[in-house]
Amino acid sequence: MENTVVSSWNDFDPLKHAIVGRADFTCIPPAEPATEAKIPEDSDMRGMWGPRPQQTVERANVQLNTLAALLESRGVRVDRPQPLQWNQAVMTPDFSTGSSFGCMPPRDVLLTVGKEILSAPMSFRCRFWEYLAYHSLMQKYFDEDTEFRWEQAPRPRLADEAYKAGYFEEITIEERLERTANLDFVTTEHEPLFDAADVLRIGKDLFCQHGLTTNRRGMQWLQRHYPAHRVHTVNFPGDPYPIHIDATFVPLRPGLVMNNPNRKLPEKQRKIFEANDWEIIDAAQPAHDSPPPLCYSSVWLSMNVLILDHNTVIVEASEVNQIEQLDALGFNVLPVEFRDAYPFGGGLHCATGDVLREGNCEDYFPKQVPGTQI
Repeated sequence: MENTVVSSWNDFDPLKHAIVGRADFTCIPPAEPATEAKIPEDSDMRGMWGPRPQQTVERANVQLNTLAALLESRGVRVDRPQPLQWNQAVMTPDFSTGSSFGCMPPRDVLLTVGKEILSAPMSFRCRFWEYLAYHSLMQKYFDEDTEFRWEQAPRPRLADEAYKAGYFEEITIEERLERTANLDFVTTEHEPLFDAADVLRIGKDLFCQHGLTTNRRGMQWLQRHYPAHRVHTVNFPGDPYPIHIDATFVPLRPGLVMNNPNRKLPEKQRKIFEANDWEIIDAAQPAHDSPPPLCYSSVWLSMNVLILDHNTVIVEASEVNQIEQLDALGFNVLPVEFRDAYPFGGGLHCATGDVLREGNCEDYFPKQVPGTQI
């Protein structure tokens, strides 16, 4: 096997090396400020915590293994994390919680920007140690690629000051939508917080979703850490649970991005795309009326697709509307069954992390629009 080369600047150039997660030992974590803000009031997960049923773990792993095999058949090198025994208490000087979460979605914790892979300062106490599942891989990459930068954002303390007290008390969807429209989220600005899956990488520009898992202080840290990049804040007022951008706003290839029609990018924020001749299209409607059992995510995982190159995309096999839309756009669509993996951390994009994509750091937005940057 060739030595590792780390480099990825976007989500659409040809994918050559990726990490695919595992479902082993995944837990439904106990209630904490970050999770309570995320779980809908009518979810079957409310009040539940502990290891997920073994038969569901096995079904998820079958689909994750199938995804890994498909990638390898297309010439993509695949690495896998080392699951920890997630069913053990997390304890720090500032907090304790009954269990960790899992390592199915590397996209949440690992942010690849060029030659660097950064472990994100996530707001979930249950995910405090999640980066350790990728530690041996990072060691290997460090040994094999002398230009690889292995980075860790400032480890958050996640003490009570990091959250708004009482935010997760029962409220209506309408009240939630009003809060998110007013940029009122469960995390405070006490310390930098962001999930890697809230950061959309498009060459020199990083678009960061301001929501329940990423605060402005986190985006300010990213701008200082990547001074050669332009960091923009985006938000989607139609989303009552704004967590992770990749089921809301998905670049398909240069000049084309897919937007969740229920969570439209505000007009002011669309201007930078329009000024640079990017087309924003509405994603197709999901094929399902509800997510699988014990799943955090919405039905809009339908648009959580994995781009292999400018002409090839992997889509969940039952999402017939999304498949039809991408086919009409000229993509070679590769369907793969993945709904059994959804409850473990998300869709096809969530379940992968970039190590190497061909291409360089291009400037896709040479015409900047005042007021969009951090």
